[in-house]
Amino acid sequence: MFAPPVPTPHIEAQPGAFAPAVLMPGDPKRSEFIAKTFFTDAALINDIRGVKGYTGKWNGVPVSVMASGMGMPSMALYSYELFAAYGVEKIIRVGTAGSLQEDVKPRDLVIAQAACTDSAMAAQYALPGTFAPVADYGLLSAAVAAAEKAGFAYHVGNVFSSDVYYSETDTLGAWNKMGVLAVEMEAAALYMNAARLGKKALAICTVSNSLITGEELPAAERERGFGRMIETAMEAMLK
Repeated sequence: MFAPPVPTPHIEAQPGAFAPAVLMPGDPKRSEFIAKTFFTDAALINDIRGVKGYTGKWNGVPVSVMASGMGMPSMALYSYELFAAYGVEKIIRVGTAGSLQEDVKPRDLVIAQAACTDSAMAAQYALPGTFAPVADYGLLSAAVAAAEKAGFAYHVGNVFSSDVYYSETDTLGAWNKMGVLAVEMEAAALYMNAARLGKKALAICTVSNSLITGEELPAAERERGFGRMIETAMEAMLK
């Protein structure tokens, strides 16, 4: 395992600037929104390339948030540096996903038990087989309990972490047949880094649209659903 020096080439925060638990949305504007809406005493600790990171408190407990950017290479880079250089112990990805099943509706939460992928990222480990990227069970069970207690609609199961947004071929029907709940672009890379580095990870997504029915959430509804996801993630990561 390589431990980058601190600050890293991509994160300007000083040693100890990150809390042990970090939320990771894809969008830097969502990182800022989370810090200013849910945290108290939030302080900006990273802004290299506009990838904003903050540390503050939630219910009196230190917690951080930093954007991952879009796609698995970006998530892999930032989550690796947080785990290996800054000593972060838990990362929960909070983002959006497109439903692949008729009963997984826009506004629902998808809690990713595991992440299928078309990425070749696991090839770096030279394993004599196929690696299955999975969530930390403690974070998973805590998120389920939090969603259940709050009465949020949620689903637990596989997601598909895709390397491709605009695809030349239609492969999503095949993932639908295998019972995969939704498609997104980051969870598998996060789960691989956590496995390799002995850390804890989970992905929770708000379903923003259905690739089965064509239904999409309006912008205002996305923000409300996003809040439910953040509350679930915060309850889970601070257990």
